[in-house]
Amino acid sequence: MPQPDTAHAISEIIAQRIEALFGQPLAELEALADTAPDATLLAALTGSHSDLALAERNIAFQLERLRELTTPEREIGHFTAGHILDCARRIAVSVATRDAYATSVGAVLGGLRRASAPDTPPSVPPVPAAPATAISRTR
Repeated sequence: MPQPDTAHAISEIIAQRIEALFGQPLAELEALADTAPDATLLAALTGSHSDLALAERNIAFQLERLRELTTPEREIGHFTAGHILDCARRIAVSVATRDAYATSVGAVLGGLRRASAPDTPPSVPPVPAAPATAISRTR
């Protein structure tokens, strides 16, 4: 997957695709999904988008923390080394999470298309009339 130019590029792309599919802003779609009593495709997509955005925020946070811990003027001792390793582990987990959500949500969105409204309502074939009298068989 290509590296994003900004910290939240992938979640922004997914958000735009969800909005295009459902024809409403993401905030309205999330509110609608929260009111649905049963799990729906919309709830799954908005929930996955939220998880994806959370992973991206965590990557940005951990990268900033890693930069703070590794500034040239800072001495790296045993204590700091543990924090550096923890940040690196958290970044790796968040990147794997982000990539998994991006791949699965992207695949789902790739398989969905917005349905266009039909020009005319479909015609319903007439129901055949029932026979006036029933025919009974005799032996």
